[in-house]
Amino acid sequence: MSKKPQYDPEEIRYPDQTIVTAPLVHEMEQSYIEYAMSVIKGRALPDVRDGLKPVHRRILYAMYEDNLTADKPFKKSATCVGDVLGRYHPHGDASVYDALVRLAQDFSMRYPLVDGHGNFGSIDGDPPAAYRYTEARMSRISDEMLRDIEKDTVDWDPNFDETRKEPRVLPSRFPNLLVNGSAGIAVGMATNIPPHNLREVIDAAICVLDDPNATLGDLMEHVKGPDFPTKGIIMGRSGIRAAYATGRGRVCVRARTEFEEFGQNRTRIIVTEIPYQVNKRMLIKNMADQVEDKRLEGISDIRDESDRNGMRVVIELKRDANPQVVLNRLFAQTQLQTTFAINMLALVDDQSQPKILSLRHILDEYIAFQEEIIVRRTKYDLKKAQERAHLLEGLLIAEENIDAVIKTIRESYDNAKENLMARFGLDDVQAQAILDMQLKRLQGLEKEKLENEYKELEERIAYYNELLASEEMIRGVLKDELTAIRDKYGDDRVTEIQDVEDEIDIEDLIEEEECVFTLTDGGYIKRTAASEYAAQGKGGQGRKGMATKEEDYVNTVFTASTHDYILFFTDRGRVFRKKGYQIPESGRTARGTNLINILQVEQGEKVSAMIHTRDIESEDRYLVMVTRNGTVKRLSVSALKNLRNNGLRVLTLEEGDELITVRETDGTKKILIATHDGQAVCFDENDVRPMGRTAVGVRGIRLRDGDYVVGAARATAGRCVLSITENGYGKRTPVEDYRITNRGGLGIRNYMVTEKTGAVVGIKVVDGSEDLLLVTQSGTLIRTHVDNIRIAGRSTQGVIVMRFKEEGDRVISLALTDRDDEEESTPETVDVENKEG
Repeated sequence: MSKKPQYDPEEIRYPDQTIVTAPLVHEMEQSYIEYAMSVIKGRALPDVRDGLKPVHRRILYAMYEDNLTADKPFKKSATCVGDVLGRYHPHGDASVYDALVRLAQDFSMRYPLVDGHGNFGSIDGDPPAAYRYTEARMSRISDEMLRDIEKDTVDWDPNFDETRKEPRVLPSRFPNLLVNGSAGIAVGMATNIPPHNLREVIDAAICVLDDPNATLGDLMEHVKGPDFPTKGIIMGRSGIRAAYATGRGRVCVRARTEFEEFGQNRTRIIVTEIPYQVNKRMLIKNMADQVEDKRLEGISDIRDESDRNGMRVVIELKRDANPQVVLNRLFAQTQLQTTFAINMLALVDDQSQPKILSLRHILDEYIAFQEEIIVRRTKYDLKKAQERAHLLEGLLIAEENIDAVIKTIRESYDNAKENLMARFGLDDVQAQAILDMQLKRLQGLEKEKLENEYKELEERIAYYNELLASEEMIRGVLKDELTAIRDKYGDDRVTEIQDVEDEIDIEDLIEEEECVFTLTDGGYIKRTAASEYAAQGKGGQGRKGMATKEEDYVNTVFTASTHDYILFFTDRGRVFRKKGYQIPESGRTARGTNLINILQVEQGEKVSAMIHTRDIESEDRYLVMVTRNGTVKRLSVSALKNLRNNGLRVLTLEEGDELITVRETDGTKKILIATHDGQAVCFDENDVRPMGRTAVGVRGIRLRDGDYVVGAARATAGRCVLSITENGYGKRTPVEDYRITNRGGLGIRNYMVTEKTGAVVGIKVVDGSEDLLLVTQSGTLIRTHVDNIRIAGRSTQGVIVMRFKEEGDRVISLALTDRDDEEESTPETVDVENKEG
């Protein structure tokens, strides 16, 4: 029989409640996105600055709070785990202890951050002892992770119950992300960064400090490759170079083996080192199983002779077995040879964005962080020195007037402080320090000490101010501190790197093909094989080339090889460089990848022009840059050969101006600039002298009110100027019809602009053998043969090149590509809805 309820049912009906109806799909999407971002930012991915996930950071900081440094006695691991749980990490104790154990394992960490005492597991996969049995403290090198944290060098966040503050990032005085690596699986992404040699990584950081234009080749002179704690041999360098250049790569890691003769002309294979993250016990079991199943032949016995002196796995061979053949089969069929997939994903921008990083990008992020640490530490030291100097000034005044001070104090009833402040011009802090002064400070030796301390403080304050005012001094301090850490903790590389004959570089693995590169106004870029766009007849309605957001539209399209350099010029006058194959490939209707995932553009910075080039070392090739307001500048291509990941300034823009187009020349070209209202000017490129990277440029064309530049091209004799208007009209006009004039004039008519044709969108110089790609504001793309477009004079309206499916649509971009002779007999229209998000 059920008991009567102990509550009134009316009490739980909430008569005033409001029930909100919400779409299930939207609610699930929002909830999952919030969960995913929580995992990405707060659990699975390391910060690029200190290389730690939140749990590791909390473990080290809790041990630091408890004074568990390398020079103090060990404490039970249970103490540390409990402190982390109670103060900062409201999760299970197993997750914290597992993380602590990994920090102490010398076969997992190249430089362990925790010094463990007891059973912390083994390379055989043995589990660690329970935390009530083991003891731990910080290792010597982990002291460098927290050095200067008390000097306001990092930002702090409240813990889960807002009773304490925890550091958002540790000062990390050495590049821990590269030195110890990291592995983690988030939602929709994962990171796998290998450990490296401390000495090599710091040398690379110093290389960047000495030469901000250092290339990947310069860095790899120092960082040879990953340096695994389990040693082993890395086969080949192409995967290493690919990982350091792009953030992704695969390296082949092989066990170290040797042949040993024994018995009557018999041989055995001795394994002394195995690949990183391979379980030795499971490796031996797998080999034994394959021998039993006859998948491995020629092996008579396998045993593990490892001891405290090192690893030794013995594989005895049969008398008639070929040792090299057996070893090759072992490499092919067992984990004696593995592939380590490098994916250098970490959180950047103060843990706000996960990003795949190249070696140079990681070093740049780390150096910028360390410079910030030095600046904040110096400001803290300066503030403390000024406070102490101010207090000493009061004490020295008291020493100079000690009799008057004593008299003032003796004559005071309960207002000695106020009387001192009034008589000697002291403030509250100074007067209180005088009142707290001991009688022994009256002796002469103490006065001399105060004077010496004050003099020393003045020197330190002057040094701090000088340091804060000099970026070069800050980099010098950072270099000295990194060098000291390298000399104190650095060791020799333990993982060997062997060259492989006929090794294939990453570029050799990527097929060279012509692709269409598409960039939207909102900053989305993609690479699509040019073969995906079949040609249509003149006047066709086009095929959907890209799905865009409702407010976004395609503004730049061109064709280039996957092995070409793509140069990105931004509206702030900077340039970035990538190889064509580094641009993610997408389908014809996909939106692509946002540029912030590819380039280190700043907040609000936008790519306004991109071009492709094959050779970037030539001294006799130039880039001609033209701005919206008609300014033109010529720059040698060789000035861009040392491009940094964070870009290089190539143009100083006047306020309100922006870069419109960039063209590559060889010093002998004629430049044609066209405007929105149908004007054009043609002049010799040598009328514009080559300038430095930060120069503003000179006037290329004088503009009437409301007019602006829409494009520029190389005016090659024997070709035609192809002009396209917003309403889909176009024409070809012989280059010879444009007479050469001086730059800076109003120019001549290029197009008869009317309400029917619309204003000019852009121009290209063509020879008739190309195909034309037109892109509309709605994202529709048409491909047609250029020679289908009529040749006409400068002052004509041209012919219809493209009709629109949607009312109000307009052409916003054009590009040329190679001829596709398989022309479709009927214009094809593919309706694909614009996708949002």
